[in-house]
Amino acid sequence: MESKVVQALGMRHEPVAIFWTDEKPQGASVFRPGKWGCVMWMLVGASRGKPAAFDRESYGCWGGGVGLGFGNQYRAFPGGEACFHYFLSVGNKHWEQGRAVCEKMENSGAAAFVEDFREGEAYLKDPKLVERFVQDLPITEIPARYVVFQPLSAANATQGAPQVVVFWAEPHQLAALVVLTNYGREGNEHVIVPFAAGCQSIGIYAYHEGQKKKPRGVIGQMDLSARLNVCKTMGDHVFTFAAPWRLFMELEENVTGSFADRSVWSQLKARLGIAKTGTP
Repeated sequence: MESKVVQALGMRHEPVAIFWTDEKPQGASVFRPGKWGCVMWMLVGASRGKPAAFDRESYGCWGGGVGLGFGNQYRAFPGGEACFHYFLSVGNKHWEQGRAVCEKMENSGAAAFVEDFREGEAYLKDPKLVERFVQDLPITEIPARYVVFQPLSAANATQGAPQVVVFWAEPHQLAALVVLTNYGREGNEHVIVPFAAGCQSIGIYAYHEGQKKKPRGVIGQMDLSARLNVCKTMGDHVFTFAAPWRLFMELEENVTGSFADRSVWSQLKARLGIAKTGTP
């Protein structure tokens, strides 16, 4: 599947189509069950031509299980959901149950995780705010076995429509995607930037928007851990823009005749080193 948006905005990275399916693609990358990994690594791989598949036993990390749509996997976090509340905030050293779990993990070989578990990631001020954060997530149980990441250009009609199309966008391109999302709509707030894990911005938040008549775009990679996990492969200046399928088709329809054909965008493309044809 070719994309007019990719051509017009000169995307350097292949967009990724996210499918729900009961069939795992042959040769897809998978996490070993119970092994930690970042879902965003798989998104990078898919944008480079390698599909990936996830199920309820192999989703990389607890936040990834939530983000992909496998229910509230924070309940499976070491020590339970309460320990996650402390982990994302002040650290589990501050209460008896957390300290006990930490002691059991000391010899696990995951020194960096144990330190974060003990000291906390400090992404929210206190455990109560983390509890509310989890309550406010659009936690989803998808009606399929697998979530599949696939290069958009490899998607075909026999698969049906993907749930979401994810763009990797540099700042000028991200701005252009926001403008294009608003181009054919009344109102000014058709893009959201949720406080969420990187995988949750491309997954459950986009799924939730996809249920609406006018789905909004979802900007992601505000997750500092996800940024660190992909900066070596993607650089320091990329964000994700998740377009539910109906929005993606709207963008494809509207790009011709929009600002993408005008002087301002041509000048910004030139600053990105992108030729008039859209090729970097």
